[in-house]
Amino acid sequence: MQDKNPWITHSSKEIYSNSWIELTEHDVTNPGGGKSIYGKVHYKNWAIGIIPLDENQNTWLVGQYRYTLDEYSWEIPMGGGPLGVSRLESAKRELKEETGLKADKWTEICKIHTSNSVTDETGFAYLAEGLTEGETAFEETEDLEIKKLPFKEALMMCDREEITDSLSVAAIYRLARILKL
Repeated sequence: MQDKNPWITHSSKEIYSNSWIELTEHDVTNPGGGKSIYGKVHYKNWAIGIIPLDENQNTWLVGQYRYTLDEYSWEIPMGGGPLGVSRLESAKRELKEETGLKADKWTEICKIHTSNSVTDETGFAYLAEGLTEGETAFEETEDLEIKKLPFKEALMMCDREEITDSLSVAAIYRLARILKL
């Protein structure tokens, strides 16, 4: 294992920035000694996902049309958590916002890097238990469908590639392993 960075950065310049991401172009020498340009997308939020699980091992999925993919997507409840805010507080907010649920017990179950060749985005997933139902509070950009189903069905949806979001798939498979399914 090599801990030393074999890339040499000569200069960097910001190409684009908005409330969610920043794109930076780096003039570099690659590990083989060649001159190159490397683009990096920096996310200004954590990716936060939640698997709510009731006493009967039912869970909730959120469906929405994803503009970037130009297709409909089933996912675990999720959203962005500002880097300066507790990830757990962001998870609690997202669960309430998208499903109306509150949880008494929270367990972090997964950490992933979503696409580490081009971005520094880090995702975290939580298991939420001891659930109480309430009202949703969708954001203006959200047109969501909520589906309650057995957790095993969500797992089969991953197997059938009906759930393809990376954080959702990673979290569902991790929880299945924890539950020994």
